[in-house]
Amino acid sequence: MSTDRWLPLFPLKTVLFPDGVLPLRVFETRYVDMVRERMKTDAPFGVVAIQAGSEVGTAAEPHAIGTLAHIVEWDMPEFGVLLLNTRGGERFRIIELRTLPNQLMEARTEAIAADDAAADGGESLPLCANVLRVIIADLQQRAQTDDGEEFISPFPEPHHLDEAGWVANRWAEMLPIALDEKQQLLEMTDAAARLSQIENYLRENGVI
Repeated sequence: MSTDRWLPLFPLKTVLFPDGVLPLRVFETRYVDMVRERMKTDAPFGVVAIQAGSEVGTAAEPHAIGTLAHIVEWDMPEFGVLLLNTRGGERFRIIELRTLPNQLMEARTEAIAADDAAADGGESLPLCANVLRVIIADLQQRAQTDDGEEFISPFPEPHHLDEAGWVANRWAEMLPIALDEKQQLLEMTDAAARLSQIENYLRENGVI
């Protein structure tokens, strides 16, 4: 379903996956102003990976598929600098793109239907989920000991270790692969196929 409303975009050299955690330090005036406007109505903005260009200065060329970023927490430690904790929502496809005079990009978008919860992960799901479960438990135990209440988990609850899409997305965030490869995983509409590709990578690198 497409929308006639313009969604402000934040192009970054990273890929945000649904239910993923993305902390941001926002300091450019165009993005500080945009974030303030979105916070007034508790509205998300779009995070898109950069295909060409830079995160600062002139508007970059974004990939056509991105993810909604919902602002969970924010702080302003100094004037003109916003620290955000955002969480990934649904994926979207850019239908029309425009660049404003201040180089902020906006897009008309359509939502990409999620089949993650219903997808059958087959034999890949228990293999990938069991290792992920151990990683989550170990990370949380060590981080809480070191950071205490300041710890922001990259695996916020609830954990959906029985869902192919959720497990695949968490692995995709962690894997030391190129930005374009992460983007390809984001764009895959078949959650089971995404998880199968993750499993292949983990096997090739001796993780499972």
